[in-house]
Amino acid sequence: MLQRADYVDHAGDQPLGDGTLTDLLDRAVARWGARVALDYAGVEIGYDALKRHADRLAAALLARGIGRGRTVALLLPNTPWHPIALFAVLRTGARLVMISPLEALRERMHKLRDSDARLLITTDLFGLSDGARALREAGAVDDILVASDGYWSGTAESGLPEAEPPSFWPAIAPDDIAALQYTGGTTGLPKGAMLTHGNLSAAVGSYRACSALWDPLPDPVAPERMLAVLPLFHIYALTTVLLRPVVDGATILLRPRFDPATTLHDIAVRRVSLFPGVPTMWIALLNHPDAAGTDFSSLKMCVSGGAPLPFEVQRKVEALIGVPLFNGWGMTETAPAGTRVPPGVTPRPGLIGLPLPGVSMRIVAMDDASRVLGVDEIGEIAIQGPNVFAGYWNKPEATKESFRDGYFLTGDLGAVDKEGLFTIVGRRKNMLICSGFNVYPAMIEGAIYEHPDVAEAIVIGIDDAYRGQSAKAFVTLKPGADTLTLEALKSFLKDRLGAHEMPAALELRDALPRSPAGKLLASVLEAEERAKAGDAA
Repeated sequence: MLQRADYVDHAGDQPLGDGTLTDLLDRAVARWGARVALDYAGVEIGYDALKRHADRLAAALLARGIGRGRTVALLLPNTPWHPIALFAVLRTGARLVMISPLEALRERMHKLRDSDARLLITTDLFGLSDGARALREAGAVDDILVASDGYWSGTAESGLPEAEPPSFWPAIAPDDIAALQYTGGTTGLPKGAMLTHGNLSAAVGSYRACSALWDPLPDPVAPERMLAVLPLFHIYALTTVLLRPVVDGATILLRPRFDPATTLHDIAVRRVSLFPGVPTMWIALLNHPDAAGTDFSSLKMCVSGGAPLPFEVQRKVEALIGVPLFNGWGMTETAPAGTRVPPGVTPRPGLIGLPLPGVSMRIVAMDDASRVLGVDEIGEIAIQGPNVFAGYWNKPEATKESFRDGYFLTGDLGAVDKEGLFTIVGRRKNMLICSGFNVYPAMIEGAIYEHPDVAEAIVIGIDDAYRGQSAKAFVTLKPGADTLTLEALKSFLKDRLGAHEMPAALELRDALPRSPAGKLLASVLEAEERAKAGDAA
Protein backbone atom coordinates (compact mmCIF):
# COMPACT_ATOMS: atom_id res chain seq x y z
CA MET A 1 0.00 0.00 0.00
CA LEU A 2 1.19 3.53 -0.76
CA GLN A 3 1.95 5.25 2.53
CA ARG A 4 1.33 8.90 3.33
CA ALA A 5 5.09 9.59 3.42
CA ASP A 6 5.54 8.09 -0.05
CA TYR A 7 3.58 10.74 -1.79
CA VAL A 8 4.46 13.60 0.53
CA ASP A 9 8.03 13.04 -0.65
CA HIS A 10 7.02 13.21 -4.30
CA ALA A 11 4.18 15.72 -4.22
CA GLY A 12 6.59 18.62 -4.59
CA ASP A 13 7.38 17.46 -8.12
CA GLN A 14 3.80 18.29 -9.12
CA PRO A 15 2.99 22.04 -9.01
CA LEU A 16 -0.45 22.57 -7.53
CA GLY A 17 -1.04 25.72 -9.54
CA ASP A 18 -1.54 29.22 -8.25
CA GLY A 19 -2.77 30.92 -11.40
CA THR A 20 -6.20 31.96 -12.62
CA LEU A 21 -8.85 29.94 -14.41
CA THR A 22 -8.49 32.10 -17.51
CA ASP A 23 -4.77 31.25 -17.52
CA LEU A 24 -5.83 27.61 -17.34
CA LEU A 25 -7.91 27.96 -20.51
CA ASP A 26 -5.28 30.00 -22.34
CA ARG A 27 -2.59 27.41 -21.65
CA ALA A 28 -4.90 24.62 -22.79
CA VAL A 29 -5.60 26.39 -26.08
CA ALA A 30 -1.91 27.10 -26.63
CA ARG A 31 -1.13 23.42 -26.11
CA TRP A 32 -4.14 21.63 -27.56
CA GLY A 33 -5.34 24.03 -30.27
CA ALA A 34 -8.17 22.54 -32.31
CA ARG A 35 -8.28 19.27 -30.33
CA VAL A 36 -11.90 18.49 -29.43
CA ALA A 37 -12.74 19.96 -26.04
CA LEU A 38 -16.51 19.43 -25.96
CA ASP A 39 -18.69 16.75 -27.52
CA TYR A 40 -22.37 17.69 -27.37
CA ALA A 41 -25.39 16.45 -29.31
CA GLY A 42 -23.27 15.28 -32.22
CA VAL A 43 -21.26 18.53 -32.38
CA GLU A 44 -17.55 18.72 -31.61
CA ILE A 45 -16.08 21.99 -30.33
CA GLY A 46 -12.32 22.49 -30.28
CA TYR A 47 -10.34 24.15 -27.51
CA ASP A 48 -9.67 27.10 -29.78
CA ALA A 49 -13.39 27.43 -30.59
CA LEU A 50 -14.29 27.24 -26.90
CA LYS A 51 -11.96 30.15 -26.17
CA ARG A 52 -13.21 32.11 -29.17
CA HIS A 53 -16.86 31.80 -28.07
CA ALA A 54 -15.95 32.70 -24.48
CA ASP A 55 -13.82 35.70 -25.45
CA ARG A 56 -16.48 37.18 -27.73
CA LEU A 57 -19.11 36.84 -25.02
CA ALA A 58 -16.69 38.31 -22.47
CA ALA A 59 -16.11 41.34 -24.69
CA ALA A 60 -19.87 41.89 -24.94
CA LEU A 61 -20.24 41.57 -21.18
CA LEU A 62 -17.51 44.15 -20.65
CA ALA A 63 -19.43 46.52 -22.89
CA ARG A 64 -22.45 46.01 -20.60
CA GLY A 65 -20.45 47.05 -17.57
CA ILE A 66 -19.69 43.56 -16.25
CA GLY A 67 -16.27 43.41 -14.63
CA ARG A 68 -14.43 43.50 -11.32
CA GLY A 69 -16.71 43.72 -8.32
CA ARG A 70 -19.72 42.33 -10.19
CA THR A 71 -21.43 38.96 -9.81
CA VAL A 72 -23.05 37.07 -12.69
CA ALA A 73 -25.35 34.10 -12.14
CA LEU A 74 -25.41 30.98 -14.32
CA LEU A 75 -28.59 28.90 -14.54
CA LEU A 76 -27.28 26.35 -16.99
CA PRO A 77 -27.29 22.57 -17.43
CA ASN A 78 -24.48 20.60 -19.07
CA THR A 79 -24.36 22.22 -22.49
CA PRO A 80 -21.47 24.08 -24.18
CA TRP A 81 -23.01 27.32 -22.95
CA HIS A 82 -21.93 26.47 -19.41
CA PRO A 83 -18.14 26.46 -19.94
CA ILE A 84 -18.45 29.27 -22.48
CA ALA A 85 -20.33 31.51 -20.06
CA LEU A 86 -18.12 30.48 -17.14
CA PHE A 87 -14.87 31.42 -18.84
CA ALA A 88 -16.45 34.54 -20.34
CA VAL A 89 -17.58 35.91 -16.99
CA LEU A 90 -14.23 35.13 -15.38
CA ARG A 91 -12.40 36.83 -18.27
CA THR A 92 -14.12 40.12 -17.38
CA GLY A 93 -12.84 39.91 -13.82
CA ALA A 94 -16.33 39.31 -12.43
CA ARG A 95 -17.27 36.45 -10.15
CA LEU A 96 -19.80 33.66 -10.68
CA VAL A 97 -22.67 32.23 -8.70
CA MET A 98 -24.09 28.88 -9.82
CA ILE A 99 -27.86 28.47 -9.67
CA SER A 100 -29.10 24.88 -9.72
CA PRO A 101 -32.09 23.94 -11.90
CA LEU A 102 -33.10 21.64 -9.02
CA GLU A 103 -33.53 24.46 -6.52
CA ALA A 104 -36.83 25.90 -5.43
CA LEU A 105 -37.64 29.50 -6.35
CA ARG A 106 -36.96 30.85 -2.86
CA GLU A 107 -33.44 29.39 -2.76
CA ARG A 108 -32.64 30.79 -6.19
CA MET A 109 -33.84 34.21 -5.08
CA HIS A 110 -31.77 34.04 -1.89
CA LYS A 111 -28.58 33.21 -3.80
CA LEU A 112 -29.16 35.99 -6.32
CA ARG A 113 -29.91 38.63 -3.71
CA ASP A 114 -27.19 37.56 -1.30
CA SER A 115 -24.52 37.46 -4.03
CA ASP A 116 -25.78 40.73 -5.58
CA ALA A 117 -25.98 39.11 -9.02
CA ARG A 118 -27.98 41.41 -11.26
CA LEU A 119 -27.38 39.52 -14.52
CA LEU A 120 -28.35 35.89 -15.11
CA ILE A 121 -27.29 33.74 -18.07
CA THR A 122 -29.47 30.77 -18.91
CA THR A 123 -30.72 28.70 -21.87
CA ASP A 124 -34.02 27.81 -23.49
CA LEU A 125 -33.46 24.13 -22.64
CA PHE A 126 -35.74 22.40 -20.09
CA GLY A 127 -37.85 25.51 -19.61
CA LEU A 128 -35.05 27.25 -17.71
CA SER A 129 -35.66 30.51 -19.53
CA ASP A 130 -39.18 30.64 -18.07
CA GLY A 131 -37.72 30.27 -14.59
CA ALA A 132 -35.19 33.01 -15.35
CA ARG A 133 -37.94 35.37 -16.45
CA ALA A 134 -39.83 34.65 -13.24
CA LEU A 135 -36.74 35.66 -11.29
CA ARG A 136 -36.51 38.90 -13.25
CA GLU A 137 -40.18 39.63 -12.71
CA ALA A 138 -39.70 39.04 -8.97
CA GLY A 139 -36.89 41.60 -8.95
CA ALA A 140 -34.18 39.07 -8.10
CA VAL A 141 -32.18 40.11 -11.21
CA ASP A 142 -32.28 43.08 -13.54
CA ASP A 143 -31.44 41.32 -16.78
CA ILE A 144 -31.23 37.85 -18.30
CA LEU A 145 -29.44 36.46 -21.32
CA VAL A 146 -30.94 33.35 -22.93
CA ALA A 147 -28.65 31.12 -24.98
CA SER A 148 -30.33 28.98 -27.61
CA ASP A 149 -29.70 25.26 -27.50
CA GLY A 150 -30.68 25.16 -31.18
CA TYR A 151 -27.46 26.96 -32.03
CA TRP A 152 -25.54 23.71 -31.72
CA SER A 153 -27.76 21.98 -34.27
CA GLY A 154 -27.64 24.95 -36.63
CA THR A 155 -31.34 25.76 -36.23
CA ALA A 156 -31.07 29.04 -34.30
CA GLU A 157 -28.85 32.01 -33.51
CA SER A 158 -26.86 31.83 -30.30
CA GLY A 159 -29.01 34.30 -28.41
CA LEU A 160 -25.99 35.69 -26.58
CA PRO A 161 -24.28 39.00 -27.38
CA GLU A 162 -20.84 39.02 -28.97
CA ALA A 163 -18.14 41.62 -29.55
CA GLU A 164 -14.56 41.83 -30.75
CA PRO A 165 -12.17 41.07 -27.89
CA PRO A 166 -10.18 44.06 -26.60
CA SER A 167 -6.43 44.42 -26.91
CA PHE A 168 -6.06 43.88 -23.18
CA TRP A 169 -8.30 42.08 -20.74
CA PRO A 170 -8.86 43.22 -17.14
CA ALA A 171 -6.13 42.05 -14.78
CA ILE A 172 -7.09 39.04 -12.66
CA ALA A 173 -5.15 37.73 -9.66
CA PRO A 174 -5.16 34.27 -8.05
CA ASP A 175 -6.64 35.81 -4.89
CA ASP A 176 -9.64 37.21 -6.78
CA ILE A 177 -12.94 35.45 -6.13
CA ALA A 178 -13.89 33.21 -9.04
CA ALA A 179 -17.11 31.76 -7.64
CA LEU A 180 -19.53 32.10 -4.78
CA GLN A 181 -20.45 28.48 -4.29
CA TYR A 182 -23.38 28.24 -1.89
CA THR A 183 -23.45 25.70 0.86
CA GLY A 184 -25.83 25.42 3.76
CA GLY A 185 -25.71 25.04 7.51
CA THR A 186 -27.87 23.59 10.20
CA THR A 187 -29.80 26.84 10.56
CA GLY A 188 -30.63 29.71 8.28
CA LEU A 189 -30.09 30.05 4.54
CA PRO A 190 -27.14 28.83 2.45
CA LYS A 191 -23.85 30.70 2.74
CA GLY A 192 -21.67 31.68 -0.20
CA ALA A 193 -18.25 30.02 -0.01
CA MET A 194 -15.73 32.36 -1.62
CA LEU A 195 -13.60 30.22 -3.92
CA THR A 196 -10.74 32.11 -5.48
CA HIS A 197 -9.05 31.45 -8.80
CA GLY A 198 -6.12 30.15 -6.77
CA ASN A 199 -8.32 27.81 -4.71
CA LEU A 200 -9.76 26.15 -7.81
CA SER A 201 -6.41 26.05 -9.64
CA ALA A 202 -4.80 24.43 -6.59
CA ALA A 203 -7.60 21.85 -6.35
CA VAL A 204 -7.03 20.89 -9.98
CA GLY A 205 -3.30 20.66 -9.36
CA SER A 206 -3.85 18.52 -6.26
CA TYR A 207 -5.98 16.02 -8.16
CA ARG A 208 -3.43 15.89 -10.99
CA ALA A 209 -0.53 15.38 -8.58
CA CYS A 210 -2.40 12.49 -6.99
CA SER A 211 -3.06 10.89 -10.38
CA ALA A 212 0.57 11.26 -11.38
CA LEU A 213 1.41 9.01 -8.45
CA TRP A 214 -1.46 6.55 -8.55
CA ASP A 215 -2.96 6.57 -12.06
CA PRO A 216 -1.68 6.61 -15.64
CA LEU A 217 -0.98 10.12 -16.91
CA PRO A 218 -3.17 11.41 -19.76
CA ASP A 219 -1.95 10.34 -23.19
CA PRO A 220 -0.83 13.49 -25.09
CA VAL A 221 -1.57 11.76 -28.41
CA ALA A 222 -4.84 9.97 -27.67
CA PRO A 223 -6.82 12.27 -25.36
CA GLU A 224 -8.92 10.85 -22.57
CA ARG A 225 -12.69 10.98 -22.97
CA MET A 226 -14.47 12.31 -19.90
CA LEU A 227 -18.17 11.59 -19.45
CA ALA A 228 -19.83 14.70 -18.02
CA VAL A 229 -23.20 13.69 -16.62
CA LEU A 230 -22.59 15.23 -13.20
CA PRO A 231 -24.01 18.78 -13.20
CA LEU A 232 -21.30 21.38 -13.76
CA PHE A 233 -22.96 23.76 -11.31
CA HIS A 234 -21.89 21.34 -8.53
CA ILE A 235 -18.37 21.88 -7.16
CA TYR A 236 -17.41 18.21 -7.63
CA ALA A 237 -18.14 18.37 -11.35
CA LEU A 238 -16.83 21.90 -11.85
CA THR A 239 -13.36 20.89 -10.70
CA THR A 240 -13.07 17.25 -11.76
CA VAL A 241 -15.29 17.10 -14.85
CA LEU A 242 -14.60 20.50 -16.42
CA LEU A 243 -11.49 22.28 -15.14
CA ARG A 244 -9.15 19.34 -14.73
CA PRO A 245 -9.97 17.77 -18.15
CA VAL A 246 -9.31 21.15 -19.79
CA VAL A 247 -5.81 21.17 -18.29
CA ASP A 248 -5.26 17.60 -19.47
CA GLY A 249 -6.57 18.22 -22.98
CA ALA A 250 -9.35 15.66 -22.60
CA THR A 251 -12.52 15.53 -24.65
CA ILE A 252 -15.54 16.23 -22.44
CA LEU A 253 -18.73 14.45 -23.47
CA LEU A 254 -21.35 16.90 -22.19
CA ARG A 255 -24.69 15.32 -21.40
CA PRO A 256 -27.49 17.54 -20.02
CA ARG A 257 -28.99 14.73 -17.98
CA PHE A 258 -27.98 11.34 -16.69
CA ASP A 259 -29.73 8.56 -18.57
CA PRO A 260 -28.53 4.99 -17.92
CA ALA A 261 -29.09 3.78 -21.49
CA THR A 262 -27.30 6.79 -22.98
CA THR A 263 -24.44 6.39 -20.53
CA LEU A 264 -23.98 2.72 -21.43
CA HIS A 265 -23.96 3.70 -25.12
CA ASP A 266 -21.38 6.44 -24.48
CA ILE A 267 -19.13 3.95 -22.73
CA ALA A 268 -19.47 1.17 -25.29
CA VAL A 269 -19.63 3.19 -28.51
CA ARG A 270 -18.19 6.61 -27.73
CA ARG A 271 -15.38 4.90 -25.77
CA VAL A 272 -15.50 6.88 -22.55
CA SER A 273 -12.31 6.41 -20.53
CA LEU A 274 -13.02 8.58 -17.44
CA PHE A 275 -16.32 8.53 -15.58
CA PRO A 276 -16.88 10.32 -12.25
CA GLY A 277 -20.33 9.60 -10.86
CA VAL A 278 -22.37 9.49 -7.68
CA PRO A 279 -23.86 6.37 -6.05
CA THR A 280 -27.30 6.80 -7.62
CA MET A 281 -25.74 6.65 -11.09
CA TRP A 282 -23.75 3.50 -10.37
CA ILE A 283 -26.80 1.81 -8.89
CA ALA A 284 -28.89 2.75 -11.93
CA LEU A 285 -26.28 1.34 -14.30
CA LEU A 286 -25.92 -1.81 -12.24
CA ASN A 287 -29.67 -2.43 -12.44
CA HIS A 288 -30.06 -1.61 -16.12
CA PRO A 289 -31.00 -4.65 -18.27
CA ASP A 290 -28.37 -3.78 -20.91
CA ALA A 291 -25.49 -3.45 -18.46
CA ALA A 292 -24.39 -7.08 -18.58
CA GLY A 293 -23.95 -6.93 -22.36
CA THR A 294 -22.11 -3.59 -22.44
CA ASP A 295 -18.46 -3.33 -23.44
CA PHE A 296 -16.73 -1.46 -20.61
CA SER A 297 -13.20 -2.05 -21.86
CA SER A 298 -12.54 1.63 -22.66
CA LEU A 299 -12.85 2.67 -19.02
CA LYS A 300 -9.57 3.54 -17.29
CA MET A 301 -10.68 5.36 -14.17
CA CYS A 302 -14.05 5.62 -12.44
CA VAL A 303 -14.90 7.54 -9.29
CA SER A 304 -17.86 7.50 -6.96
CA GLY A 305 -18.23 10.64 -4.90
CA GLY A 306 -20.75 12.93 -3.28
CA ALA A 307 -22.14 10.31 -0.88
CA PRO A 308 -21.15 6.95 0.63
CA LEU A 309 -21.47 3.90 -1.62
CA PRO A 310 -22.35 0.59 0.11
CA PHE A 311 -19.58 -2.02 -0.07
CA GLU A 312 -21.82 -4.60 -1.72
CA VAL A 313 -22.78 -2.16 -4.44
CA GLN A 314 -19.16 -1.13 -5.01
CA ARG A 315 -18.07 -4.75 -5.43
CA LYS A 316 -20.86 -5.43 -7.92
CA VAL A 317 -20.06 -2.29 -9.91
CA GLU A 318 -16.35 -3.13 -10.05
CA ALA A 319 -17.16 -6.65 -11.21
CA LEU A 320 -19.37 -5.16 -13.94
CA ILE A 321 -17.05 -2.44 -15.27
CA GLY A 322 -13.75 -4.27 -14.77
CA VAL A 323 -11.87 -1.39 -13.11
CA PRO A 324 -11.65 -0.16 -9.51
CA LEU A 325 -14.20 2.37 -8.37
CA PHE A 326 -12.25 4.99 -6.46
CA ASN A 327 -13.73 7.17 -3.77
CA GLY A 328 -12.64 9.95 -1.47
CA TRP A 329 -13.89 13.00 0.36
CA GLY A 330 -14.10 16.75 -0.13
CA MET A 331 -16.32 19.74 0.50
CA THR A 332 -17.56 22.84 -1.27
CA GLU A 333 -15.20 24.82 0.96
CA THR A 334 -12.20 22.77 -0.25
CA ALA A 335 -13.03 23.17 -3.96
CA PRO A 336 -13.59 20.11 -3.27
CA ALA A 337 -10.14 18.49 -3.01
CA GLY A 338 -9.65 16.58 0.22
CA THR A 339 -8.75 12.90 0.28
CA ARG A 340 -8.69 9.76 -1.79
CA VAL A 341 -8.49 6.10 -0.85
CA PRO A 342 -5.15 4.77 -2.15
CA PRO A 343 -4.86 1.64 -4.28
CA GLY A 344 -4.47 -1.55 -2.29
CA VAL A 345 -6.24 -0.36 0.85
CA THR A 346 -8.85 -2.72 2.24
CA PRO A 347 -12.23 -0.92 2.33
CA ARG A 348 -13.90 -0.33 5.67
CA PRO A 349 -16.89 1.70 6.80
CA GLY A 350 -16.30 5.44 6.62
CA LEU A 351 -12.82 5.19 5.08
CA ILE A 352 -11.96 8.34 3.09
CA GLY A 353 -8.23 7.74 2.63
CA LEU A 354 -5.18 10.00 2.59
CA PRO A 355 -5.07 13.77 2.15
CA LEU A 356 -4.30 14.77 -1.42
CA PRO A 357 -0.93 16.33 -2.24
CA GLY A 358 -0.68 19.86 -0.89
CA VAL A 359 -3.45 19.23 1.63
CA SER A 360 -2.92 18.91 5.38
CA MET A 361 -5.52 17.37 7.70
CA ARG A 362 -5.79 16.63 11.38
CA ILE A 363 -8.30 15.60 14.02
CA VAL A 364 -9.10 18.19 16.67
CA ALA A 365 -11.04 18.03 19.90
CA MET A 366 -14.70 18.98 19.67
CA ASP A 367 -14.50 21.09 22.79
CA ASP A 368 -11.22 22.80 21.82
CA ALA A 369 -10.31 22.96 18.15
CA SER A 370 -6.77 24.06 19.02
CA ARG A 371 -6.09 20.69 20.64
CA VAL A 372 -4.89 18.10 18.10
CA LEU A 373 -5.91 14.52 18.90
CA GLY A 374 -3.83 11.40 18.50
CA VAL A 375 -4.14 8.19 16.50
CA ASP A 376 -7.60 6.60 16.53
CA GLU A 377 -9.11 9.37 18.68
CA ILE A 378 -12.44 10.64 17.39
CA GLY A 379 -12.83 14.36 16.87
CA GLU A 380 -13.56 16.94 14.20
CA ILE A 381 -11.70 16.81 10.88
CA ALA A 382 -9.78 20.02 10.16
CA ILE A 383 -8.14 20.81 6.82
CA GLN A 384 -5.62 23.29 5.46
CA GLY A 385 -4.30 23.90 1.96
CA PRO A 386 -4.21 26.33 -0.98
CA ASN A 387 -7.53 24.86 -2.13
CA VAL A 388 -9.39 25.86 1.06
CA PHE A 389 -11.84 28.70 0.50
CA ALA A 390 -11.30 32.32 1.52
CA GLY A 391 -14.36 32.48 3.79
CA TYR A 392 -18.11 33.01 3.62
CA TRP A 393 -19.46 35.89 1.56
CA ASN A 394 -20.51 38.83 3.75
CA LYS A 395 -20.31 36.63 6.87
CA PRO A 396 -17.12 37.52 8.77
CA GLU A 397 -18.33 35.99 12.03
CA ALA A 398 -19.23 32.66 10.40
CA THR A 399 -15.84 32.70 8.67
CA LYS A 400 -14.01 33.35 11.93
CA GLU A 401 -15.88 30.54 13.69
CA SER A 402 -15.03 28.09 10.89
CA PHE A 403 -11.26 28.39 11.21
CA ARG A 404 -8.84 27.63 13.99
CA ASP A 405 -5.06 27.97 13.77
CA GLY A 406 -5.29 28.26 9.98
CA TYR A 407 -7.34 25.06 9.61
CA PHE A 408 -10.93 24.93 8.38
CA LEU A 409 -13.21 23.05 10.76
CA THR A 410 -15.23 20.77 8.50
CA GLY A 411 -18.01 19.67 10.84
CA ASP A 412 -17.25 16.04 10.00
CA LEU A 413 -16.28 13.73 12.82
CA GLY A 414 -13.58 11.16 12.24
CA ALA A 415 -10.26 9.65 13.21
CA VAL A 416 -6.86 9.00 11.65
CA ASP A 417 -5.02 5.71 12.02
CA LYS A 418 -1.29 5.03 12.35
CA GLU A 419 -0.92 4.85 8.55
CA GLY A 420 -2.41 8.32 8.12
CA LEU A 421 -5.71 7.04 6.72
CA PHE A 422 -8.74 9.08 7.69
CA THR A 423 -12.16 7.69 8.50
CA ILE A 424 -15.44 9.60 8.91
CA VAL A 425 -17.73 8.39 11.68
CA GLY A 426 -20.47 11.01 11.60
CA ARG A 427 -21.39 14.64 11.09
CA ARG A 428 -21.15 17.32 13.67
CA LYS A 429 -23.65 19.38 11.78
CA ASN A 430 -27.03 17.95 11.01
CA MET A 431 -26.71 17.57 7.25
CA LEU A 432 -27.88 14.90 4.84
CA ILE A 433 -26.38 13.89 1.50
CA CYS A 434 -29.11 12.89 -0.94
CA SER A 435 -27.93 11.73 -4.38
CA GLY A 436 -24.71 13.65 -3.85
CA PHE A 437 -26.42 16.92 -2.89
CA ASN A 438 -26.22 18.53 0.54
CA VAL A 439 -29.66 18.67 2.16
CA TYR A 440 -30.31 20.56 5.36
CA PRO A 441 -33.13 19.41 7.67
CA ALA A 442 -33.58 22.90 9.11
CA MET A 443 -34.52 24.27 5.69
CA ILE A 444 -37.00 21.43 5.11
CA GLU A 445 -38.48 21.94 8.56
CA GLY A 446 -38.87 25.64 7.86
CA ALA A 447 -40.83 24.90 4.70
CA ILE A 448 -43.01 22.28 6.44
CA TYR A 449 -43.84 24.76 9.19
CA GLU A 450 -45.50 26.94 6.56
CA HIS A 451 -48.23 24.34 6.13
CA PRO A 452 -51.31 25.68 7.93
CA ASP A 453 -52.06 22.34 9.65
CA VAL A 454 -48.55 21.67 10.99
CA ALA A 455 -47.87 22.31 14.66
CA GLU A 456 -44.32 20.93 14.97
CA ALA A 457 -41.86 19.14 12.71
CA ILE A 458 -38.55 17.34 12.92
CA VAL A 459 -36.69 16.16 9.83
CA ILE A 460 -33.99 13.50 9.99
CA GLY A 461 -32.06 11.43 7.49
CA ILE A 462 -32.92 7.83 6.80
CA ASP A 463 -30.97 5.29 4.78
CA ASP A 464 -31.95 5.08 1.14
CA ALA A 465 -30.48 2.26 -0.97
CA TYR A 466 -30.67 4.43 -4.10
CA ARG A 467 -30.04 8.02 -2.97
CA GLY A 468 -27.74 7.27 -0.03
CA GLN A 469 -29.96 9.25 2.32
CA SER A 470 -33.45 10.70 2.17
CA ALA A 471 -35.35 13.03 4.42
CA LYS A 472 -38.08 11.77 6.73
CA ALA A 473 -40.47 14.21 8.38
CA PHE A 474 -42.05 13.67 11.79
CA VAL A 475 -45.03 15.99 12.21
CA THR A 476 -47.65 16.87 14.80
CA LEU A 477 -50.82 18.56 13.57
CA LYS A 478 -52.67 21.51 15.00
CA PRO A 479 -55.91 20.84 16.92
CA GLY A 480 -58.80 20.39 14.56
CA ALA A 481 -56.67 19.39 11.61
CA ASP A 482 -57.90 16.28 9.85
CA THR A 483 -54.82 14.44 8.58
CA LEU A 484 -51.85 14.92 6.29
CA THR A 485 -50.55 12.46 3.73
CA LEU A 486 -47.07 12.34 2.24
CA GLU A 487 -48.52 13.13 -1.19
CA ALA A 488 -50.35 16.17 0.13
CA LEU A 489 -47.24 17.40 1.92
CA LYS A 490 -45.13 17.03 -1.22
CA SER A 491 -47.70 18.96 -3.20
CA PHE A 492 -47.56 21.77 -0.66
CA LEU A 493 -43.75 21.82 -0.70
CA LYS A 494 -43.21 21.62 -4.48
CA ASP A 495 -42.61 25.38 -4.82
CA ARG A 496 -40.70 25.61 -1.55
CA LEU A 497 -38.14 22.82 -1.84
CA GLY A 498 -36.00 21.29 -4.54
CA ALA A 499 -36.71 17.75 -5.71
CA HIS A 500 -33.61 16.46 -3.88
CA GLU A 501 -34.86 18.03 -0.63
CA MET A 502 -38.38 16.59 -0.76
CA PRO A 503 -39.24 14.27 2.17
CA ALA A 504 -39.40 10.63 1.17
CA ALA A 505 -41.36 9.61 4.25
CA LEU A 506 -43.82 11.16 6.68
CA GLU A 507 -44.85 10.02 10.13
CA LEU A 508 -47.62 11.77 12.06
CA ARG A 509 -47.30 11.76 15.84
CA ASP A 510 -49.28 13.05 18.78
CA ALA A 511 -46.11 14.54 20.26
CA LEU A 512 -42.44 14.91 19.35
CA PRO A 513 -39.56 14.16 21.75
CA ARG A 514 -38.20 17.09 23.76
CA SER A 515 -35.35 17.78 26.14
CA PRO A 516 -36.06 18.93 29.70
CA ALA A 517 -35.54 22.47 28.43
CA GLY A 518 -38.22 21.97 25.80
CA LYS A 519 -35.94 21.62 22.77
CA LEU A 520 -37.13 19.23 20.07
CA LEU A 521 -34.80 16.24 19.91
CA ALA A 522 -34.02 14.86 16.48
CA SER A 523 -31.48 12.53 18.09
CA VAL A 524 -34.27 10.49 19.74
CA LEU A 525 -35.96 9.91 16.40
CA GLU A 526 -32.64 9.06 14.75
CA ALA A 527 -32.04 6.42 17.41
CA GLU A 528 -35.51 4.99 16.84
CA GLU A 529 -34.90 4.74 13.11
CA ARG A 530 -31.54 3.04 13.65
CA ALA A 531 -33.23 0.52 15.95
CA LYS A 532 -35.89 -0.18 13.32
CA ALA A 533 -33.22 -0.69 10.67
CA GLY A 534 -31.37 -3.05 13.01
CA ASP A 535 -34.51 -5.08 13.68
CA ALA A 536 -35.28 -5.26 9.96
CA ALA A 537 -31.77 -6.54 9.27
